[in-house]
Amino acid sequence: MAVMTPRLFGRSRLALAATATLAGVSLMLAGCSTAVTTDTTSSSTTATASTAVYETVDSIATTTTAETIAATAEAAEAFLATLSDEQRASVVYAFDDPTKSTSWTNFPITFVQRAGLNLADLTDEQQAAALVVMQALLSDEAYTTVTTIMNGDVYLVENSTTTETSLGQYYIAFFGDPSDTASWALQFGGHHLGINATLNGAEPSITFAPTHLGVQPLAYPGADGSTVEAFGGIYSDAFAFFDSLTAEQQSTLLAGDVTMCAPGDTCDFPVGAGLLGADLTDEQRMLLLDLIANWAGMADEQSTADTRAAIEATLDTTVIAWSGATVYDTTTGNGISFSISGPNVYVGFQAQESSIGADIAGLNTAGWGHVHTIYRDPTNDYANSVEQQAGSGIGQGGGQRG
Repeated sequence: MAVMTPRLFGRSRLALAATATLAGVSLMLAGCSTAVTTDTTSSSTTATASTAVYETVDSIATTTTAETIAATAEAAEAFLATLSDEQRASVVYAFDDPTKSTSWTNFPITFVQRAGLNLADLTDEQQAAALVVMQALLSDEAYTTVTTIMNGDVYLVENSTTTETSLGQYYIAFFGDPSDTASWALQFGGHHLGINATLNGAEPSITFAPTHLGVQPLAYPGADGSTVEAFGGIYSDAFAFFDSLTAEQQSTLLAGDVTMCAPGDTCDFPVGAGLLGADLTDEQRMLLLDLIANWAGMADEQSTADTRAAIEATLDTTVIAWSGATVYDTTTGNGISFSISGPNVYVGFQAQESSIGADIAGLNTAGWGHVHTIYRDPTNDYANSVEQQAGSGIGQGGGQRG
């Protein structure tokens, strides 16, 4: 049975139309919900699918940073044109508004209020226009991953024991007026997702620092009978790097200090012990950069290459640590955690050993199937437009919740 495992490398880009129901509201362009039987993590389960159905529509196919910024700004203006004056006032903030750093987290929105407009409160036309903004910004792989994460949250609401209904709600906000000649930022997310993209049209650049990607469950049945798995590509890249190491390198990696900078909180970007980038072969360095690209390379080819070059320039002093499984087998153990900490990159990947009450018979919703990650840039979070502040909601600073 096919497994969909998105990869994020800023390759060719297509606008994708998707279908799903979020919090009882039709979020994307056409509905599809059907009973399917699938086999995931060696357990058979029959459940109701509520997943994305992707269709190719007009190509956005940008390859340069300037093209992506222009396309995203155009889509953002088109979205704003669908809003009332009151809605527009609620979705656009000043570029340097500190809300940018306090309104995203790995906690449900019942604990920490997000900035901007809740897509569940928008009309079908407005919802579709909001998603076009994301399609314009992201590579096709990144957009697929984002919608797969979102639909995983929907699947939890519809099929698990969770009582956290806010899992199906997502917010969009702009900081600064969308432009292809000046700086502005796009914030999009909900519970297991928090994208902060800063776009600078004057000196074309895009940074996704900081961004939170999470997943629960590991996989779920798709409407077409496939198994949908948001983090399959990330896991594959992580183990491609791990498996490339010698036994001695693996020992150093496993003896290191895995750290986590929680979304929505301040961070001193801890390093600790671990495997140094300077001790990697050229092939191993490329595999590590491929892994980092899952967070740092979510847009076009040029912006991905620019970010990758900056990270590679200081890779010698970057420290990698790992804990948990040493074999990619999601049917055993409690998954993996790792951190990558250097002058130009911080990635924290943390398996949550608890399902937080979101259990689904036969599906993995803890360990391998419940992961929180964070990508930050110690030199360029929010493109230095604001400094990260601790969120005001409960639980900020904890990497283990939800």
